[in-house]
Parts: sequence; C-alpha cells; structure tokens
Amino acid sequence: MYTSERRDAVLLRRYHRSGDLAARDELVEHGLPLVRSLARRYAGKGEALDDLVQVGCLGLLKAIDRFDDDAGHRFVSYAVPTITGEIKRHFRDHSWTVHVPRSVQELDARVEEASARMSAETGRTPTVEQLSAELGEPSERIREAMRGGRAHTTLSLDGPTGDGHVAGDAVGEVEAGYRTAEDRLVVRAACRGLDARDRKIVGMRFVGDRLQREIAEEIGVSQMQVSRLLRRAVGRMRAEMDRPGHELPEADRQALTA
Repeated sequence: MYTSERRDAVLLRRYHRSGDLAARDELVEHGLPLVRSLARRYAGKGEALDDLVQVGCLGLLKAIDRFDDDAGHRFVSYAVPTITGEIKRHFRDHSWTVHVPRSVQELDARVEEASARMSAETGRTPTVEQLSAELGEPSERIREAMRGGRAHTTLSLDGPTGDGHVAGDAVGEVEAGYRTAEDRLVVRAACRGLDARDRKIVGMRFVGDRLQREIAEEIGVSQMQVSRLLRRAVGRMRAEMDRPGHELPEADRQALTA
C-alpha cells in the first residue's frame, strides 16, 4: 500500500537529491492539514488563525529543508516539533503586548498544554495546585505564568470595566493648565526689564488681544508709535531670556515646581 509516509519519503528524496522543487511544493501541500491542526492549538491568543498557519508553513518549509532522509526517522515526527517551535517563537518574539520573560512564556505554554490534557481526561479544569503537581513547578510560578499568558491581548480603551466606565477613564492625561502656568511664569520673568508703560502695552496686545489702533487710542499715542513700542518691548523680553545666567525668580521657581 502506498502510504502517506512512503509518499513523503519519495518526495523528500527527489527534493534533497535532485533539487526537485515540484516535489518540495507537493510536500508543502500535503503538510498543510498538519500545519492547520497545530496552529488551531494556539488560536484565541490575539493572533488570527490564518497568520498562525502562515507561520506554521514557514516551520514546515524549515522541516522539509533540514530533514535528513538517511537518518531513518519518520518525517512527521520531525515536522511536528519544528512547526510548533516556529509558532511558539512567533508568539515569543512578536505577539506579546507587554514584555514577559521567556521563561514565563515557556511555562505558560506548558501550563496550557497540561491544562488541556487534564481537562480532557477529567472533564474539569485543573486547579493551580493540580497543575503545580503535574508540572513540578511551585504554585506561585504557575500563577505567574497564567498572568503572563494574558499579555497576548490588550483591552481596548473603549472596553467596559464595570460601573458604567471604560478602560480609558483610568488613563491620565497631561493637564493643559500646567503648560499655561509655566508659560506665564516665563513671560513674567521676561517682563522684568520693561517699564510700566511697556508692560501695559504688551499685556493689552498679547493678553487682551487688543488691536494696535485700540491701544493707541487708550494710551494717547499714534498707531505707528505703538508698533515701535511693541517691537522694542518684545526685543527687550528676548534679550532678558537670552541673558547669561538668566533664571526665574525664587518665588516663581517654587510656584512652577510646587
């Protein structure tokens, strides 16, 4: 009988000894059901099944290229750990949303495998203590691995967290008023070199957003003079800020850092 094992052996010899790429393609086609079966074990961890199948196919290609057909081993026995290893490597290197130590990732995989096996045997989900006894690992290490396993996926900031709130409600944001307060203190320090009239003009123009014509009417000068006074005042403010050793007054600095 021409079994699949015999077929694979013939195709592998054709590929490795004759460079027959068609034989390699046929091996990949025949191996796809195996890849899909192994990929399904890792579905539901934040990665699409189709993506896991693609990663598994990469493992299948590596198995085909590296298999020693003279060693006397079954190809499927070599391919399964190679494909599985490629999928696990993908999760380890690309799919964790937060950094989790490799030892925790590997233990998480062992915990999931043992949990699935024990659940199938007993019909009940094993406890942490049962998994600890099965794997020979301390209970706290089992809990750590299970917590780390949840790092495969993240919660949307729009996702509900109970009590009518969403996750985004717990995320802080920079208070815009802090920047405004800092700017005010910097401007206050820059105005130290201005006299009372220049300070008033600067305040009317840049704080009160008054037109130069309105300022001129209020202080009794021409609009052209207001323009010159503003340029001079702004120049003095820049010079004050650029002065070597310039720093905020002690009271302003304390207010800024309070």
